[in-house]
Amino acid sequence: MTRQTMTYGDYLSLEQLLSAQHPQSDHHDEMLFILIHQVSELWMKLALHELHAAQQAIMADHLPESLKMLARIKVIQKQLIEAWSTLGTMTPSEYVGFRDQLGSSSGFQSAQYRELEFKLGNKNPYMLHMHERTPEVHARLKEAFETPGVYDTVLMLLDRRGFQVKDALREDFTQPYEAHESVLEAWKQVYTHPEKHWDLYNLAEKLIDLEDAFQQWRFKHLRTVMRIIGEKPGTGGTSGIGYLKKALDYQFFPELWQVRTLL
Repeated sequence: MTRQTMTYGDYLSLEQLLSAQHPQSDHHDEMLFILIHQVSELWMKLALHELHAAQQAIMADHLPESLKMLARIKVIQKQLIEAWSTLGTMTPSEYVGFRDQLGSSSGFQSAQYRELEFKLGNKNPYMLHMHERTPEVHARLKEAFETPGVYDTVLMLLDRRGFQVKDALREDFTQPYEAHESVLEAWKQVYTHPEKHWDLYNLAEKLIDLEDAFQQWRFKHLRTVMRIIGEKPGTGGTSGIGYLKKALDYQFFPELWQVRTLL
């Protein structure tokens, strides 16, 4: 195939893409369920693409590029949030019609979602172990689990800029991040004098945008699950609503939320 003979379908691999839906029942609404989750995985792939690049840009002190990428992720997140509204058009009766066909499969098992959480700082070893049966996926998640997350990279940037945050810089990145007073003080300086630290101020707000949208996504997920299955356990073995409620309590960038109280 050459550029002269390439068609729209060729370029986008539409034959493979549009033939990747395989309902396990004859129920009309199973196609909706499959497509929403497939589309969400595509959006997460793009979010990870942008997040990896943004982190590299921050490490290289190229903040303008990172700000553009983080802003794009926020728009991607809007698409992910709205996907739940589309899935919410399915009633409990319609979902029950094919739910048994899902077996033990669950969005809880999404490797891309887990990679996003790892990159944002929510490190849970159990979530890594559950992918051991797929070596390639496990290797990618293990790298995200063991290497600096986005916020670690930002803290390193603060250190390079002269802020006294060395006590918050970690050698072991396999644990969830915990707030530090020194980091809170650094962000207080940034927010008190935004004109002096304009790029860091903008970076902080982009991180807040990212976490805020992520929490909206989690909340919309929770409400959609409540609307469709109520208090039933999840298909992947989770407690369903209980697990989703607990996830809402976790903060990726705690000092960026705490600093608002101090200003």
